[in-house]
Amino acid sequence: MAILEILRYPDSRLRNKAKPVEQVDAETKQLIDDMFETMYEAPGIGLAATQVNSIKRLLVMDVSEQHDDPLCLINPEIVFKEGEEKEEEGCLSVPGVSESVKRATRIQVKALDRDGNPIELDLEGLPAVCIQHEIDHLDGKLFIDYLSSLKRTRIRKKMEKEARQPDDA
Repeated sequence: MAILEILRYPDSRLRNKAKPVEQVDAETKQLIDDMFETMYEAPGIGLAATQVNSIKRLLVMDVSEQHDDPLCLINPEIVFKEGEEKEEEGCLSVPGVSESVKRATRIQVKALDRDGNPIELDLEGLPAVCIQHEIDHLDGKLFIDYLSSLKRTRIRKKMEKEARQPDDA
């Protein structure tokens, strides 16, 4: 397994739209394993393939405290949404920034699991928010896109300034 580089906003590659996974093969499973390792190391609760510069439509997540409930969704599709709540979100691609974002309270998602088997999940709370956030990544959208243009501009300037700073500063 390997730790992958997580792209940081405003990297334009974060705007790439992921393409459906045609076949769950050894290469796909290796990417999934590497994404889990990267997500846990970061540390985070979710990671979309586009965040590690892969245009495959897949995501990994684990919202458990002990990191013992990993979930991989290949070609995820939200088929039902209900309710609305505003929750604080952060993102591994926009480190150090958290903002409130409106999301559906409850969702139903269809996908393939790590072995390519079809699954359907009914989720609410943090797992539902996490999946919506990661599917947005697969569609080339970031949580900051839900914010005002003023907030987005401030975040962009902050991230650009941090990117110019030497690592040892």
